[in-house]
Amino acid sequence: VDETTLTKVENLSENIGVVYAGMVPDYRVLLRKGRKSAQQYYTYYRELIPVSQLVREEAAIMQEFTQSGGVRPFGISLMIAGYDDSGPQLFQVDPSGSYFGWKASAIGKNHVNAKSFLEKRYNEDIELEDAIHTAILTLKEGFEGAITAENIEIGIVGEDRKFRTLTPSQVQDYLGEVE
Repeated sequence: VDETTLTKVENLSENIGVVYAGMVPDYRVLLRKGRKSAQQYYTYYRELIPVSQLVREEAAIMQEFTQSGGVRPFGISLMIAGYDDSGPQLFQVDPSGSYFGWKASAIGKNHVNAKSFLEKRYNEDIELEDAIHTAILTLKEGFEGAITAENIEIGIVGEDRKFRTLTPSQVQDYLGEVE
């Protein structure tokens, strides 16, 4: 398997990104549906879809699969981050289709410890650079093995309303600053 083709951080739209914990095929389905919803919204209104609306649509799909016969529920949790007219937003979507807004959160293996670590470190006026450092430190808390630029991904969205994934060289620079 070519490891460069596997990514956990993806764009749903220009201003919204998503990361998952769980089953990869389920992620691909939700990623495709989310991108389609964002594009349909843009085609109709000629503006980027609000973060909360895209989260609601993804959660509705996930919830529908918990009740429909002949299909299994999605085995995946999503973290959706974006920036729109309401400012920066972060949502967690559970497999049941319930979703919650957060200032900082974690999903996946060891998420309980990661959330408590974030609660201690987070403050309201944190700068982007400090937020990236905090995210790396949070990952280090529960990571098995060494963290390198090749085995972690970092997605950011700023006031420019552009969601992007940092390159491995940028991640390496941040790793150097943390150590």
